Amino acid sequence: MDPDTHMAPDACATTERKDDTDSFTKVKSKKTQKRKREHDGADMDTEEPSASKRPQFPPISGDKLKGPDEMRKIAVPAHRYTPLKENWLKIFTPIVENLQLQVRFNLKTRNVEIKTCKDTQDIASLTKAADFVKAFILGFQVEDALALIRLDELFLESFDVTDVKPLKGDHLSRAIGRIAGKGGKTKFTIENVTKTRIVLAETKVHLLGSFQNIKMARTAICNLILGSPPSKVYGNIRVVASRTAERF
Repeated sequence: MDPDTHMAPDACATTERKDDTDSFTKVKSKKTQKRKREHDGADMDTEEPSASKRPQFPPISGDKLKGPDEMRKIAVPAHRYTPLKENWLKIFTPIVENLQLQVRFNLKTRNVEIKTCKDTQDIASLTKAADFVKAFILGFQVEDALALIRLDELFLESFDVTDVKPLKGDHLSRAIGRIAGKGGKTKFTIENVTKTRIVLAETKVHLLGSFQNIKMARTAICNLILGSPPSKVYGNIRVVASRTAERF
């Protein structure tokens, strides 16, 4: 046999093995890839964030801030028509002269309608006027409701006695009586200590004051509804009021 013929298949086999080794690629294990990702993430966390520059916008003129005229409607129940009629001048004057708004009472829909106009300077005036009229409709005196226009940090809050405890019949009447007290003594005491104004309208309780003071008055009223004696409630609100006075 020819020795060249033996050499040829051996050479072919070696070339095939080389091709096979070239075709197989080394695959990295998942663990090593995960470690590399974690390492890269750690490097990224250590980098300090670049300080971004704040965008500078030119001030907007008052004419552009004014949009179309807005209107608020406050429904008036039947039992508040007469007080509204008697105090209309006291309600009308601060809304028109101080807040530069337009106001009218719509006899068909029985609503007080407040509207902005070209003379209105402050956008928040409409909300203040609506809160002022709403406070009067709920039963507050005009002088007390005027504070909503003069001061910014005053709010209205309403809740039902049955929201605190589901009472019926005489139990409900007694709970309302505990809030009012003999001749309104309990209500006046809570008002003076917490510096709020309280209106009792059947089962509804309306509060007017700052956020912190409303919270104190509401807690006292809820305790009275739940059955606490007035003397205990007085003591609690006096302690809380003295703490807040020291804090401020």
